[in-house]
Amino acid sequence: MSTEVFILGGAQSDFARNIDREGGGMFELFRDVAEAAFAATGIEPKDVETAHVGNFVGELFAGQGQLGGFFGHVHEDLAGIPSSRHEAACASGSIAILAASAEIEAGRYGLALVLGIELMRNVPGQRAAEYLGSAAWAGREAQEARYLWPFMFSNLAAEYEERFGLDRAHLRGISEINFSNAKKNPNSQTRGWKTDAPFFSDDDEANPPIEGSLRKADCGQVTDGAAAIFLASREVAERYAKRRGITLESIPRIKGWGHATAPLLYSTKVNASRGQPYVFPSVRKAMMDALGRAGMEDVYGCDGVEVHDCFSITEYMAIDHFGITPPGESWRAVEDGTIALGGKLPVNPSGGLIGLGHPVGATGVRMMLDSWRQVTGNAGDYQVEGAKNFATFNVGGSATTSVSFVVGV
Repeated sequence: MSTEVFILGGAQSDFARNIDREGGGMFELFRDVAEAAFAATGIEPKDVETAHVGNFVGELFAGQGQLGGFFGHVHEDLAGIPSSRHEAACASGSIAILAASAEIEAGRYGLALVLGIELMRNVPGQRAAEYLGSAAWAGREAQEARYLWPFMFSNLAAEYEERFGLDRAHLRGISEINFSNAKKNPNSQTRGWKTDAPFFSDDDEANPPIEGSLRKADCGQVTDGAAAIFLASREVAERYAKRRGITLESIPRIKGWGHATAPLLYSTKVNASRGQPYVFPSVRKAMMDALGRAGMEDVYGCDGVEVHDCFSITEYMAIDHFGITPPGESWRAVEDGTIALGGKLPVNPSGGLIGLGHPVGATGVRMMLDSWRQVTGNAGDYQVEGAKNFATFNVGGSATTSVSFVVGV
């Protein structure tokens, strides 16, 4: 990267919270995570020069837009700073990070606060599914589905089965790993869930079908949540390091990034890739661009990855697209333990979207925060031993928006 962008830390909310039941709303969640980020880093609100919000559907779930205006209500010193909101479905948080990074690289500002947020548990499940369906082409696809996104990604599982063959036991294996990792994460939505053998079985009562071939254990969680991080220029990071009594070299930075946007329709993407090695070439491009900009030959230059497992099949796709295995052979990384915590390349040690939770607009920011935790040795019970580099993959819609980062020290 032409100009370094450093990550000074941040905070996330407890993804098990139900904000509506607490009597709160979008602002209370926004305020709580911003205040937690200031407390965790020791950064003063007066030092923040620019702010960015990642959010997908605040208007639908909460009737609330213009989220950048919340910063001035968190602290009076944030009133008047430039702020922007960014939307790219489930990749909204990563797009907010890209925008803040670009401002730092351009020299406009030295310290940015990036906050991702989604309030999603305040409406019935069917209505939530309808709201989230706006990330597809409204009125053009999946009209027969009750739950649009499980339906769409069940189609992806069928696509893998047709092209390469697919044993559903490997999808269950991914879910088992992520739920197990989530039990080690004090912020995960499912840390107290009972996930015994029937939970991962084909028992319609213990693991009910949702849409198509996907069952409850295959699905990411509808979650209220927020995450915030601070990004800084080298000059600001040097001052921060001196004040905290640490070295600049110990502060993680964004080593590489990739961003690709494919056509909106799932069918257009999949039909165009027939005969090619990867189901989603744009996903592969975003990942390889991030690794290439980080100076890495392949993903094994990283010590772990946080990927977008909105469904078990989405992680299955991410495994081969990242090059953890050859195309169509993601099952190998499940069977041989490569992706398990303690494996050669752990995937989603946080628990991912399946275990930790998926507050849509916050997910990309949370992924970067977890990568910061890993490479600074602050991941607690889900720490990957000796981690120095971590990659992320965040996707919006049916692999329409793909964003990948490499974070390291």
